[in-house]
Amino acid sequence: MTLRRDRRIRRIAKIFKSHPTIEGAGVHLKRAFGYSEVPLFDPFLMLDDFHSSNPDHYLPGFPWHPHRGIETITYMLDGVVEHGDSLGNKGFIKPGEVQWMTAGSGIIHQEMPVGDPQGKMGGFQLWANLPAKDKMMDPRYREVKNTDILEVQLAGGGVARVIAGEVNGTRGPVRDIVIDPAIMDVRLPAHTIFNHSTIRTHTVFCYIYDGYGKFLPEGTALARNGDLVLFEEGDDVVISSMDDPLKFLFISGKPLHEPVAWYGPIVMNTQAELDIARQELQNNTFIKFKG
Repeated sequence: MTLRRDRRIRRIAKIFKSHPTIEGAGVHLKRAFGYSEVPLFDPFLMLDDFHSSNPDHYLPGFPWHPHRGIETITYMLDGVVEHGDSLGNKGFIKPGEVQWMTAGSGIIHQEMPVGDPQGKMGGFQLWANLPAKDKMMDPRYREVKNTDILEVQLAGGGVARVIAGEVNGTRGPVRDIVIDPAIMDVRLPAHTIFNHSTIRTHTVFCYIYDGYGKFLPEGTALARNGDLVLFEEGDDVVISSMDDPLKFLFISGKPLHEPVAWYGPIVMNTQAELDIARQELQNNTFIKFKG
């Protein structure tokens, strides 16, 4: 492996341990980061890992609830999520698929997980912030089917399913997003090095969901299943699998550098904007776009 001398390998800023929590009507999940870590992950707000083989831990789901000011990105690996919203949209997010929902000015929806025939269900939900100028845009969906996400063969072995961003000249199907994200599902066989170029000023992190890996140049810094590695500023990310295969989400985005005012699933820039949203929920004027 040879890197240009004028390029800087991203060092590890911090390794976060995901922690169990219960959300919705009783869904057991692991939270990799959330409210208490703002603004370390700017422009991202939260990452949840929901994997379970116990239907009692996921069937209660996420009944009707509002969103405003953010985008939610759901990526499924096992089982499905049935969804519906106040605009009349409904459908299923199936294994290998992504739903990119831009809440914008406001939407009320529900997400109800369903396990596979063996009762297994698993996936991730990432929250991305919207800049102040786009907080009240019309809501929209991007449904990304399994066949839309290309698997790119990596130098030295392994594959990357590219949802957004670019790997080896292959671009993901999700484009024209204001935070210029890169999101990919990387799967490495044992003893394989992943080397990926990044935009120096973008926020970059990886979430490991299977196996464990070594993060260079901190050769002894290991991260395991359920760990999130946040990187410092730099040009390249270098990750090595160990004696077993390694699977992780690679995520990056352009920071917004804006104030964050957070009330549950509503994220704005000021407390006054949150107060308006809460008042609108009470008087049934929250939804601005009728479809």
